[in-house]
Amino acid sequence: MQGKDIRIVFMGTPDFAVESLKALVENGYNVVGVITTPDKPAGRGQKVHTSAVKQYAMSQNLPVLQPEKLKDPTFIEELATWKADLQVVVAFRMLPEIVWSMPPMGTFNLHASLLPQYRGAAPLNWAVINGETESGVSTFLLKHEIDTGNILFQEKVSIGPDEAVGELHDKLMSVGAKLVLTTVDALAEGTAKGISQDVLIARGVNVKPAPKIFKDDCRIDWKQPGAQIHNLIRGLSPYPASWTVFQEKEGNKEISVKIYRAHFGKENHDTTPGTVISPNKKELKIACPDGFVSIYELQMAGKKRMNVEDFLRGFQNVEQFRAI
Repeated sequence: MQGKDIRIVFMGTPDFAVESLKALVENGYNVVGVITTPDKPAGRGQKVHTSAVKQYAMSQNLPVLQPEKLKDPTFIEELATWKADLQVVVAFRMLPEIVWSMPPMGTFNLHASLLPQYRGAAPLNWAVINGETESGVSTFLLKHEIDTGNILFQEKVSIGPDEAVGELHDKLMSVGAKLVLTTVDALAEGTAKGISQDVLIARGVNVKPAPKIFKDDCRIDWKQPGAQIHNLIRGLSPYPASWTVFQEKEGNKEISVKIYRAHFGKENHDTTPGTVISPNKKELKIACPDGFVSIYELQMAGKKRMNVEDFLRGFQNVEQFRAI
């Protein structure tokens, strides 16, 4: 049997998943239906927002289901009518067994890490935050424990020293889409040979977690080494973005600032960490224990994202503040 002969149900939500769905559709695979999250109000105007996957599916006239609860009997019945041979999951919710075990060929997931490393909700962010020099994507068959099924295929990519997570996301989105096609074909042909993640762990693969990221995780601690700060900034750019507070040295004024792009220069000095320096009013540097972090792109609360030159033109007294 060929990959294009089987009936496929696709499950996903964000832009990252769209590339895989698009690859299946545009390469002639038989996608019989799409599952995505329900529409919901979002933003200041509370306008109804539909997922990126739904938008693409509708443009291709694909049937779409948007269950609130994945164990809902009506949803289960509707899903069964699609008679899928295989289900493909990319950036979706945790599935109950009644869903992932339904197709005769099972359900596989595309995960944005080199499993068993970085199991969890934010694998790309944590790989960059931890200063990894490579990442990748893995496909694996679903089972009870999240992100622990047998690995089918993996593809590695390098991470540049100044690469932000947004760039890594776009790179892996494309690489992952190709891996989805490879996996579908191999499962259809019966040539996919999964390997247990426990076997890889036994061989010495270091398991690192990738938990959900909260606001406090994004705050910069200027007492940390500069390389660690730089990795945090690029590991959270553009979303959810690292942040700090500019506190007036002699006064009560505080300004919350998101930082999107920076560079660390190692240097011996006796400047207090968090000290703000603006040489020639054209640069913005913040001291850390082993050097200075140069800020290139940032955003004040309630303002637009801007480069440092524009920021300094409107913030003449920046050296009267310290970063905390």
